[in-house]
Amino acid sequence: MQPVSPTGYLSFNLKTITFKKNKTMDSIIFTDKKIMPVENDLLMALCNTYEIWQQLSSYVHLKYPAAIDLWNYSGDKYGWSFRIKDKKRAIIYLSPRDRFFKVAMVFGQKATDAIMESQVAETLKSELASSQVYPEGRVIRMDVMNESLLNDLKTLIDIKIAH
Repeated sequence: MQPVSPTGYLSFNLKTITFKKNKTMDSIIFTDKKIMPVENDLLMALCNTYEIWQQLSSYVHLKYPAAIDLWNYSGDKYGWSFRIKDKKRAIIYLSPRDRFFKVAMVFGQKATDAIMESQVAETLKSELASSQVYPEGRVIRMDVMNESLLNDLKTLIDIKIAH
């Protein structure tokens, strides 16, 4: 076992990928500000979930062809993350991790109401309902480890784009 630093992180390098395990064991990767991830880095890091990442990205672009892809470095604590935007706002945030990725989406009140009336999983509705309300709206975050959330995520994307 590797020693834990005073900050509570384990870290090691694998080519261009830097992994950091925080105290909750959430694998933060791509922490080098100088190295923006490329497709091959994602493929290596996400493993089986890379295809799901690609499906979500393709789905957003299918539904909103003018979408803009943007990598963003948020500091050592969060590393590089990916967002797909319309002209003014992010449609979806994708944060790569070690063998999975996180999705975050922000919904205004109209979109929140539409989600509550939709067929998405009750657990997602519950998380959204209990989410803190920010000026931009309510945030929902999900760990994507397999395809089980794919249809719900597509529904959330449809609602986000519509509202």
